[in-house]
Amino acid sequence: MKRPICCVAVLALLCCIGSAQTPPPAEQPVSNAPKVLPATTPLGTGPFKAIMEVDPTLAKHTVYRPNDISAVGSAKLPIMAWGNGACAADGNSFRLFLTEIASHGYLVIANGPIGPDRAQFPPTMAPTRGAAPKPDAAAKPAVAPRITSTPPTTTAQLIEAIDWAIGENSRQGSRYYGKLDTVKIAVAGMSCGGVQAIEASADPRVKTTIVANSGLMTVPTTMSGSGKPVPKESLNRMHAPVLYLSGDESDIAYANANDDFEKINHIPVFRAFEKGIGHGGTYHDPDGGAFGKVTLAWLDWQLKGSKKAAKVFQGNQCSLCADPQWVTHKKKID
Repeated sequence: MKRPICCVAVLALLCCIGSAQTPPPAEQPVSNAPKVLPATTPLGTGPFKAIMEVDPTLAKHTVYRPNDISAVGSAKLPIMAWGNGACAADGNSFRLFLTEIASHGYLVIANGPIGPDRAQFPPTMAPTRGAAPKPDAAAKPAVAPRITSTPPTTTAQLIEAIDWAIGENSRQGSRYYGKLDTVKIAVAGMSCGGVQAIEASADPRVKTTIVANSGLMTVPTTMSGSGKPVPKESLNRMHAPVLYLSGDESDIAYANANDDFEKINHIPVFRAFEKGIGHGGTYHDPDGGAFGKVTLAWLDWQLKGSKKAAKVFQGNQCSLCADPQWVTHKKKID
């Protein structure tokens, strides 16, 4: 009989994810989930349709890249390392979202190899659209998305992904030889993966961070896959612009993201949450939904210097600020 696997309290993953006494609820398919397609099927709305694959030299990760890298021409691909929700070791669990980003000319590397098809649409990750938390929600442990592959991933894997990409860019014979922009690097992650991104942000090579449906607790957060405490003081080691993205009050990471935003005063920080969206975000909507669009705009601004993308975040009338579906706050952005 399996022993229970319990997670220590963290922003959005404060739970026991398995129990010998109480089996996990039976999985029900997400009704609006798009059809699972082969990993080699090019996807995304960008000019460079993208695929996902596991490179044999980086077996503990999933790589998202333009299917035809030669089509990118002389442009170089910025790099984003991604940590999954629940620190899950299924690199395909955010496929629609990550493929969309890669299709716009990015190399995205997610923690974990390609897992089972069902990992792409985990039922517990379905968006809680417009649902308010129950009155006693704070007294009950939140149920995290089940980790479908073990062991969970770690922050170190984000750094491994960056190291690998830089190495491949300089290795003759690599498909990425001279194709990557190794000074334009982002770390990002959702929920538990967001904690990984915060921890990895201390790396001096990181040029921007995206913390999605995540944030640190006032007591040291111990969920990053490694069990190493990540205290609030870790925010002081962040040195590049950061985007905090989440759902509304029904997102159990909402308060922690707000608290992080209040405590960060030394770097540019943008805080945005979408009304009517819960902890599951829109990652599993076609092309990553609204969260995919906001994430892509941030990357295009921070890593590609797009003036058009900057208007999404800069100015009193920034397009995201003026969108009635979103609530935004910012520091040192304008």
